[in-house]
Amino acid sequence: MESGVLPGGRWRIGARWLSGASVAAALGVFALALGIVALLFWSTSSVDALSRERQHRLLAQILAQSEEQIAHDQESVTVWDDGILQLRKPVLDQVWLDNNLGLWLHTFYGHDCAFVLSAADRPLYAMVEGERGAPRDFGRVKREVLPLVEELRGKLRDPRADDVPADQLSTGVSDLLVVEGRPSIVSVKPLVSDSGRIEQVPGTEFLHISIRHLDGNFAAAIRNDYGLDGARFIPVSALVEGESAQPLRARDGHLIGYLAWKPFAPGSAVFERLAPVLLAAAALLAAMVFFLMRRIASRTLELHQSNAAVQHLAFHDVLTGLPNRALFEDRLDHALRVFRRMAEHRVALLYLDLDRFKLVNDTLGHAAGDELIRQFAGRLSAAIRASDTAARLGGDEFAIIQIDIARGEDVEELCARIVCAAAEPFLIGGSQVHTGVSVGVALAGKDGLDAEELARRADIALYEAKSAGRGQYKLFTAAMDEPIRARQNAEKDLRAALKAGDQLSIAYQPTYSASSGAVVGVEALIRWRHPEIGNVPPAVFIPVAEEIGLIEPLGDWVIAQACRDARHWPVGTLSINVSPVQLRNPGFAERAIAIIAEAGIAPARIEFEITETAVIEDLGQCAANLRLLREFGVRVALDDFGTGHSSLSHFNRFEVDRVKIDRTFVDRIDVGESGSAIIQAIVELARSSGFRTTAEGVETDEQRTFLARIGCNDLQGYLLAHPAPAREIDILLGVAEQDVEPLRAVG
Repeated sequence: MESGVLPGGRWRIGARWLSGASVAAALGVFALALGIVALLFWSTSSVDALSRERQHRLLAQILAQSEEQIAHDQESVTVWDDGILQLRKPVLDQVWLDNNLGLWLHTFYGHDCAFVLSAADRPLYAMVEGERGAPRDFGRVKREVLPLVEELRGKLRDPRADDVPADQLSTGVSDLLVVEGRPSIVSVKPLVSDSGRIEQVPGTEFLHISIRHLDGNFAAAIRNDYGLDGARFIPVSALVEGESAQPLRARDGHLIGYLAWKPFAPGSAVFERLAPVLLAAAALLAAMVFFLMRRIASRTLELHQSNAAVQHLAFHDVLTGLPNRALFEDRLDHALRVFRRMAEHRVALLYLDLDRFKLVNDTLGHAAGDELIRQFAGRLSAAIRASDTAARLGGDEFAIIQIDIARGEDVEELCARIVCAAAEPFLIGGSQVHTGVSVGVALAGKDGLDAEELARRADIALYEAKSAGRGQYKLFTAAMDEPIRARQNAEKDLRAALKAGDQLSIAYQPTYSASSGAVVGVEALIRWRHPEIGNVPPAVFIPVAEEIGLIEPLGDWVIAQACRDARHWPVGTLSINVSPVQLRNPGFAERAIAIIAEAGIAPARIEFEITETAVIEDLGQCAANLRLLREFGVRVALDDFGTGHSSLSHFNRFEVDRVKIDRTFVDRIDVGESGSAIIQAIVELARSSGFRTTAEGVETDEQRTFLARIGCNDLQGYLLAHPAPAREIDILLGVAEQDVEPLRAVG
């Protein structure tokens, strides 16, 4: 019996041991599983917390960058001479304002509303939700926006050194506001001159207001671009359980609501998927832990990659992936610091501008323009070394920092590669697009050590390259800077001359009848006698006056003075040159008519001389001014005929009365038959079309004889008379005492 009991007892003991061991093992596995589940729960909760924290930081950064980006977007249209000039027009060109200050911002940058205010804060233009609005629409947002407008006016009237952010071109104000019940980013910027040539009284600038609603396409962009599921704007009381919310506060700390979203919780997703499996199958614990760790690592990596992507967006151009202006300027500063320590590490700065890019945008659309920018950026990256930096500064403007230059030829070789690469056709939308690139280069040390000065000189070299015909490169030389400094000096002196009032005068050159030799008219020619350098040729100071906005007051003065001088002269024609800038101003004709009427001279005696090339460039407005002047009685002469498009079809379009044959044809009368044949053809065509003709630059008897023989109506030139002041013309025409030496009349 004993032998039967012991084995059974051992079995029972073994069974109990196995049972206890099983229980212990089960409890151990269960405890281990619980421990692992607890560890999993803790780790996944931490990952969720980290994820939520990162999403909060990401959203805060997006909001901050969006507020800055709206201001940058505005500067593409507010730092612009043309914008100021357009808004100063008596009648605003609404289509131009749409394309440049309103709808363009909506189409290209996604701005929801845009308004333009006058110096008196009167609305001049409105764009609302991608449609042109009426100025009165500003009343819908005036109450919320007006404090920002008043704040900016104060800054403009009393600027401080820190008013303009380092990464912006002009001062401005922005804030998060509730506009028409919608949370919005509101940014206000002044329209300022990009060239510095347009003067504005501080505080009276036109103001541009842009509004981007946060509960519209902005929230959709956050959902799509940054993966924030269900991103939406909510008031304080509408937060749903399980959502995260980022408070939106104005600068004064006022809470305007929240941006809420369903937070991405990678840890919870993993826990919900794996915890039941771990509890039900402890045998798979190791595999599950391994899998869990891999998933956690993967999610953590994704979070790190997401953060890296945000950092990348902050310093790279979205369209091309190239460094943006901020990163470019940082790398340029670094390169120059290295150059100052080690001069053998030479640095070159290249500024690039695509040729005819606006034509591509205008003809093929902005999408084609964007594709051209992307393809050119790819070619640019392929042309440089890994150690160099290519950046997109904005629009079609690019820059390159070339470092560690071993030979001077390296810079020119790089420029040649880039020019050749851009000359190859681009395939866009199934069509070949031909463009090119102009490049300006400045070298550190030779052309300056300061980043700003180096950039200025590279820009000057770029301008020289474009002026020389585009599709080429230029290295900066000191001679390039001389015309700019001379132009600046001329601008300063011309303003002083206008203010002084005693340096400008008018000389009159008589015009003679080719058949009778009698004086039939005079041409008014402005003169400037500089107190230090003497007489300044009109060919020098007239273009300066046109560029800096002084040609219109200068032209009005010439018309008024010439009319007063000539009203008692017994001649049929007073010729006055009119600048293309004057003729393109919608108010020119009415102003000229008022001046002529006030002077008391018959309008039929006035003949405005215009150039055919200038009129063709802006046919609509010029033709409207000419039509008003002709209705008033003023006659029109086409000056310098033969040097422009030289088509008689233009005569009928402009309704001119006279053709002035350029002196370059008159000069050739004495040296060959070709010049004579050309003039004869012009005279015959003009006669058949009913126009009178005047030949300029007559300086020999042979020229006078030939012109009279072929039927040219009137003659003008040094052979007949030099330009002279009004008192000498009085004597020539016999309307004053001869107290000065008279002009020589035609003999």
